[in-house]
Amino acid sequence: MSEEGRFKIQLEQREGFQINVAFDWKRAPDLLMDEPPPLGEQAGPNASRLLAAAAANCLSASLLYCVFKDEPPANALRAEAVCVMVRNEKKRLRVGRLEITLILGEAVIQSPRFARCKDLYEDFCVVSASIRQGIPMRITLQDEAGNLIHTSE
Repeated sequence: MSEEGRFKIQLEQREGFQINVAFDWKRAPDLLMDEPPPLGEQAGPNASRLLAAAAANCLSASLLYCVFKDEPPANALRAEAVCVMVRNEKKRLRVGRLEITLILGEAVIQSPRFARCKDLYEDFCVVSASIRQGIPMRITLQDEAGNLIHTSE
């Protein structure tokens, strides 16, 4: 596989299980990660939470780009990410699956491009497409009233 791009994120342990994440973008603030008790103090998200957030964010951005290109309107969608933790045969905790729901505002649903994009956008999400190679995902699109618009497994 060819290498299309690279970036470096630097992590530094502070105290206990708190780790400061410094991104390679100057305008992006650092992020403090931590583990839940009894290991950490839950002072920031842990890696599993960031994985779920990354998948939901990438899917959101992919759909917005497909529907609106460079100028999406404000507050056009919300997302929810559920990370289901399971134990493997060795009793080690693992991410068993992710369930992502995109809650679409009228601007998205009424867009002339939406009908085509709802079947395309997932394939352009770098993160979720990569995660799906090892972790099952269910992605659901619904309107603000909770009505199902589209789903994929």
